[in-house]
Amino acid sequence: MAQSTDEAASQLNQLNNARNLVLADAAFYPQIATSILPIVGANSRFELRRWGAEFLAETFSSPILPAPQKEQLAPNVLQSIQEILILPETDTAVLQSLVQTAASLYPLIFRHVVNHPEDGKTWETMNAIKQDILRRMDSFPASAKVCCVKFLQRVVQVQTPGLISDPRRPEQNETSLAIVPRGHSLLSIPQLEAESSGLLDRLLGVFQEDISDPLLVNATLNCLAPLIRTRQSIASKIINVVLEFYPAKHVRPPFTPTVRISVKSMERTARALIINLVKKNPNHPMLGKMQVYIERLIQSKLEVVDDASRKRGLSTEPTDGLDSAKRARIDDATPPLLKVPPLPPGPTSYDQLFTLTQDVGLSSFDVKQLPPDLILKIAVPLLAQVNPAMLTQAIEAVRGRYQTITKDQNLKRQQQQQQALAADGDDDYEPEYSPMDVAENDSYEAGDDVAQIADPEPDLVSLGPFVLPPPPPLDEEEAGEIGRGAVARVFSMINVAEADTAAPTGKQQQLGFSRLAASTFDRDAWVVLLTRLATRAPAGLEGSAEAGQGKPTTISDSIRQTLYRYILEDFRARVTIGISWLNEEWYNDRIQMKAVASQRDENEEGSIVPIHYDIWVLRLLDGFIPYLDSRDIKVLVRFLSEIPEVTVAITQRVASLARDPERVNLCVQALMYLIMFRPPAREMCLNTLEDVYQTYEESRPAAGKVLAKWRPQAKQDESVANGVAESTSTPQPEATAATTASE
Repeated sequence: MAQSTDEAASQLNQLNNARNLVLADAAFYPQIATSILPIVGANSRFELRRWGAEFLAETFSSPILPAPQKEQLAPNVLQSIQEILILPETDTAVLQSLVQTAASLYPLIFRHVVNHPEDGKTWETMNAIKQDILRRMDSFPASAKVCCVKFLQRVVQVQTPGLISDPRRPEQNETSLAIVPRGHSLLSIPQLEAESSGLLDRLLGVFQEDISDPLLVNATLNCLAPLIRTRQSIASKIINVVLEFYPAKHVRPPFTPTVRISVKSMERTARALIINLVKKNPNHPMLGKMQVYIERLIQSKLEVVDDASRKRGLSTEPTDGLDSAKRARIDDATPPLLKVPPLPPGPTSYDQLFTLTQDVGLSSFDVKQLPPDLILKIAVPLLAQVNPAMLTQAIEAVRGRYQTITKDQNLKRQQQQQQALAADGDDDYEPEYSPMDVAENDSYEAGDDVAQIADPEPDLVSLGPFVLPPPPPLDEEEAGEIGRGAVARVFSMINVAEADTAAPTGKQQQLGFSRLAASTFDRDAWVVLLTRLATRAPAGLEGSAEAGQGKPTTISDSIRQTLYRYILEDFRARVTIGISWLNEEWYNDRIQMKAVASQRDENEEGSIVPIHYDIWVLRLLDGFIPYLDSRDIKVLVRFLSEIPEVTVAITQRVASLARDPERVNLCVQALMYLIMFRPPAREMCLNTLEDVYQTYEESRPAAGKVLAKWRPQAKQDESVANGVAESTSTPQPEATAATTASE
């Protein structure tokens, strides 16, 4: 016996050395795990079986060993695990390690069988191990049951369809029912799904028992998070079951400290699970129920436990000073009643209203004589020592005084009104009071009796209408200054208001010239208001002022100048404002020109209409063209495409960009856009582009391509004029055809 014990100790020493070797280098795991199976099998000693079970559990849960090597090694250890489980094993450590090993092996064996459908023996052995664990898990010790919960979670996760991240790389997809091909010889998808559904119900059954084991509940809650995250088909079912579980309902007396700690641990684990779900998926459809569940767990208390641990209930004696006998037993007498002196006759002042003392010296003391800091030093300690009951009585006394005074005043006012109505009721004539007719004596010709009765309140009737004196007239300079100040305030509103950058939805309407200015109180609305003040407000006044040899109004020009400076401060971001302004100017010019034309048709003398669009569009171009670079093609093209009219002067401003070799392409691209998408301006843009082509040599590669498509004869005429045509070579058929087509 001593010899066998020494031999076992020697073997354990060798096995520990092998464990240290694989911990230092994971490459030895397959070799050592295969070689130790005969030593730690079912026929070995108890100490060796325990060591072997722990080593196998460490091997297949180690993150150092790659998954392909684990899958290759897994079929070799199944037989040894099955033989040990068949034994009437009573050691808890061996059972824990074997169940943990089975939980790690199940996904590996499942993938192995999917890839090797001919290996039916391995799948039969794994099924035998699974059925043995499921049949005996209820009789296992508590610590082994926790490992069985993990095994159930792994089986359900494997036998439930998961997501396929990349169908082209099946080896990288998660092990689930989704990787099983249809018509597999060993794996039946409907049967595996039905089994996983039953095992899930068995796993969740711990939440529906009358008396719950805290260890199993916490283990189950910790295992549910991966299922909820990776298996969407069963996530809703699991969440609904958890949300119906309240640990306080699953305990029975006696409520010992151990029971309280167990309930708190289950509440904390359930709350942590739901909180993590909310954090990882804030848009979950069951978010409202989760938040209610979290709040209920936070606020939940064991009322039964608290009542059982409480010695007696709270005191129910009245606190309003009505039960003197009860108060006497707790050394607290009923507060004395406050004596409120009556108010003196006559009108009442605020001093008399709030004076509740009968001490003449105290009531006549003027507190204003004391400095404020001294009053604070006296008042704060006194307020801290005031009896709350006495303070309540004093407040009620002042409130009663005030209500009494108010009622008396209302009663006197009603009596005066009734007397006035009674005096007026003696005569059928009831004239309406009109202040404008007070000064006239014609309305009082009804006789002396009527005059005596119609004057009950001489002070009221004698008051005439009050009219403010008219303001002094403003000269033109003062009016202009006030107008410029108003414009400055509106521009300050533009800077403060936030621009509405939200993309227009289907319900929103893009408003045009008929939109209401400043109807939405955003930046665009204020811009519309300013542009219409500058364009539509003085419409028809400028021409009449010039015809009458008077000075034209300057408020519109002031707004235009301010808009001009505001746009140039950041023309790239505010080009939209400039486009809106110029559209308003062009629209106003055309309306005024149409009105003048109609007057001339009627043989009336028409006034001169100033054209503002042509002036300010050129000023804006002259303002920001010097600052454009090759990256501002979108800004320039948008400006040129959205302004209402393109003139020759505008195209000349664009052509001036070609003076800079770095901005030649910017010029050509802008003109090309106008040629392609603004047919009314096509000819003038082609003329401008032809001038650029002839004037600036750097523009010829880019401008030549555009002219070759839209005006090929211009390029041919240029070639002939410069003498660059090839006179000796035979013209190509394509060139001849192009020349004939152009002619």
